[in-house]
Amino acid sequence: MTSTNFRPTDTDSEAPPPAEAVAVQPSGAGVSPAPDRRRWAAFVIMTVATFLDMLDGSIVNVAIPTIQHDLGASYGAVQWITAGYVMAFALMLITGGRLGDIYGRRKMFLLGVAGFTIASLLCGIAMNPEMLIASRLLQGAAAGIMVPQVLSIIHVTFPDNEKGTVFAVHGTVGGIAATVAPLIGGVIVAANIFGWDWRPIFLVNVPLGVVGFFLGLKYIPESKAPHALRVDLPGVFLATLGLLLLLAPLTFGRELGWPAWAFASMVAGVAVLVGFVAYERRRSLTNGSPLVALNLFKARSFSSALGLMLACFTFTGMFMLALYMYMQLGLGWTPLRAGVTLLAFAFGAFITASASVIALVPKFGRTVVQVGAVGIAAGVGLFLWINGSSDGDITSWSIAPALFVIGLGFGAAATPISLFGLKDVPHEDAGSASGLINTMQQLGFTIGIAVVSLSFFTPLVSSATSSGDELAPKLRQELAAVGVPADQLGGAASAYRHCVNERFGGENASDEPADCVAPAVRGNEKAVAVVESYVQRAGAQTFSGAFQVTLYTGLGFIVVAFLAAGALPRRVSAPGQG
Repeated sequence: MTSTNFRPTDTDSEAPPPAEAVAVQPSGAGVSPAPDRRRWAAFVIMTVATFLDMLDGSIVNVAIPTIQHDLGASYGAVQWITAGYVMAFALMLITGGRLGDIYGRRKMFLLGVAGFTIASLLCGIAMNPEMLIASRLLQGAAAGIMVPQVLSIIHVTFPDNEKGTVFAVHGTVGGIAATVAPLIGGVIVAANIFGWDWRPIFLVNVPLGVVGFFLGLKYIPESKAPHALRVDLPGVFLATLGLLLLLAPLTFGRELGWPAWAFASMVAGVAVLVGFVAYERRRSLTNGSPLVALNLFKARSFSSALGLMLACFTFTGMFMLALYMYMQLGLGWTPLRAGVTLLAFAFGAFITASASVIALVPKFGRTVVQVGAVGIAAGVGLFLWINGSSDGDITSWSIAPALFVIGLGFGAAATPISLFGLKDVPHEDAGSASGLINTMQQLGFTIGIAVVSLSFFTPLVSSATSSGDELAPKLRQELAAVGVPADQLGGAASAYRHCVNERFGGENASDEPADCVAPAVRGNEKAVAVVESYVQRAGAQTFSGAFQVTLYTGLGFIVVAFLAAGALPRRVSAPGQG
């Protein structure tokens, strides 16, 4: 990265004491500021905060059954508990990043940590679904203030020859947190610590947040834009409204059956965001304090990095959600087994994440990202072959190689995005740029969740029908072999097909109807066992067919990611080069 990214004027405009400032006074033109000696301690603190945020985004999914039982939450409430966090997080990212530029990045980071800790406590002691929903929204909003400061502080605190290592660790930790969340959640819920069931998944954040807050006060250096900026309140309103109109239908549309207002809201959201861009352009020409510095988009590195981030994480959000449901609802695996299986992805991402940013990207540039996209596609292709040839007979070991290859590709493709995206960003706009990069990541997750409703849930209906029809003749043969009279075989097969359609292809695909076994054959224990085994086979086959559609859809987003990677700069300066 060039030395122009390190401006010696990037100090606190209120002239703090030397121990609190990121930069020193310049000794000459073009001289980079001396690195702050506390930067590594600060990075550890911020990395833990990033881990907690990524963890809380998905860990709650594992605890949904116990939360429903304990609080009596409806399916609509569950949707708000899970997706409300992501939506509130995404809504605050742009604003949170800019507030750091204006009021101080450490100050806003600590405010986010405090809010996140309080919200986690409220989640853990929630007495009803309404309190848990409100607490989750607060938790997501606090994370939206906290998280964009991390990339900003890294960008203005670390010298060029250390940024590769820092970005690699940051990206790896975030990816691992999102991947192992089901495993950690499964362990915590299964342990039932102090008899608190699901509550420790939130309460564990409280002591970590308190320690992190006070350590952050001591070790994280303060920084802000060198020129006085003002809060762009109209911009905040327009950006929040536009994202809300766009994200709310994407997040909750499937659960509500995609009503007409959902599509109208998305169209209105796009229109408001277009108006937001026009307003920001006019504001940048007048007082120079826009919420989003539009000059950032003049840099090809930044614009193409945003496109790459959106494509990569749309695939990730779609793939991981569909895979998780496939393993648990289709294959009948426990959350713990599903989490352990996903470690294959985490191991692959861990291997390439550090190597790509520290060694490969400085030497081979954007080629590393493109090779990573090809690696993801290869892993998806391997998954398609395994899933298509297994006839529903899937084990953890059979899909681990495909997950490992996808992880290798993801680590190489996704981890360097921030390095490319912030390459030409001046320090005074670091918060705004970081907020946009993180917003694209969360928007990708949200779009991925919405795409799952089309690429996974919709095919379940036809897949369940075909699975039931295909297996019914074999079921009749085995029922006859265990002594079921011929005049009862038709009714047993009919009940079986109805059960498969209702259980795996209906609106409440996770519910278990009571009529899988026809009343006439319930007295035959061997017949009951045969029917139950065929229901399990039908479930695996049904979800396998729907997951195939999701995998093919995912390949499309990987192609988009590959093309976006081709628009990145060919090279990023090697560490230490000015």
